[in-house]
Amino acid sequence: MRADWLWRLEDSPAQRLALAPLLPLEGLYRLGAWLHRSAYARGLRARAVAPCAVVSVGNPGVGGSGKTPLVGWLAGLLRDAGVRVAILSRGVGGSVGARTQVVSDGERILVSPTVAGDEPVLLARRTPGVPVLAGRNRTALALRAVAQFGVDAVLLDDGFQHHRLARDLDLVCIDAGSGLGNGHVLPRGPLREGPAALRHADAILWTRARGDLEPRDRGVPAGPARFRVEISTSGLRALDGTALDPAELRGRDVGLLASIARPDRLEADLCRLGARVVDRCIFPDHHMYSARDVAALGGGHPWVTTEKDAVKLVPDWLNDRELWVVEQTVHSPDRELLLDLVVRSIRGVRR
Repeated sequence: MRADWLWRLEDSPAQRLALAPLLPLEGLYRLGAWLHRSAYARGLRARAVAPCAVVSVGNPGVGGSGKTPLVGWLAGLLRDAGVRVAILSRGVGGSVGARTQVVSDGERILVSPTVAGDEPVLLARRTPGVPVLAGRNRTALALRAVAQFGVDAVLLDDGFQHHRLARDLDLVCIDAGSGLGNGHVLPRGPLREGPAALRHADAILWTRARGDLEPRDRGVPAGPARFRVEISTSGLRALDGTALDPAELRGRDVGLLASIARPDRLEADLCRLGARVVDRCIFPDHHMYSARDVAALGGGHPWVTTEKDAVKLVPDWLNDRELWVVEQTVHSPDRELLLDLVVRSIRGVRR
């Protein structure tokens, strides 16, 4: 079941009736998530403590909150503020598995997306000067980041449901327009835990909070601090890196190539830029592309993809096809307040 479909589910009478058969499965999933969190919260399972500050950036649901570009943006802010920071990623889609893999030492990208997964390689490209590590064991990653790079802090990408490693700050990203969806847990809705779990967050980051858009905060508990973060599509380039003017999209027929959790978001962004999406080639999230995938794309119009997809595509595969990459920019009116919260948390940790 694709994440974009889950987020379109509404808490309407008709959908509640249609989704009623999934209630027992939702109950089991919700109970399992609660037991998992409670076991660590009550000390029934031990949390590992890293020899540095741990800042988690996560989300309450399945994909689409803009978490990955936000992690890269925050890492860059911390780097510029003089904090020695590394990014730890699960490395979904790669072959790294339980091993600890240094994806980037801050200067060079050392492995391919097939090994590390697409998101760690994208983060390495977006944050020069910041080491990026990938692997299933976040505790081992944190220990290696401290031992090898002497970091003051690690950013735990997608860490809200990862309880084994103790964290000093929990930041939770929620799309301002989607909120918590229909408020239900998988498979009846898009959430990985019940909304009450958000009480454990230190701050809510409303992502894609464009202009005066009022965040859809239904079901979000009061208490955690709130910050607005805008993630906008602001650039365009060819796959080989040649810069293009985003105005090139205005009035153009384009195809959409994506293997992301919310391809509907990319389509909406393209429409806002004036493009007409006339063709779609959608793969599951984290799909590893091959030359055969690109050869199957129809001609006659450019294809547009994301930065996350682009790290897995090779220019030599294109032949005469045009493939354009949309680039995202992160900014926030609350930037200084958010940075102050994170830096104070990091500097307040003494191991």
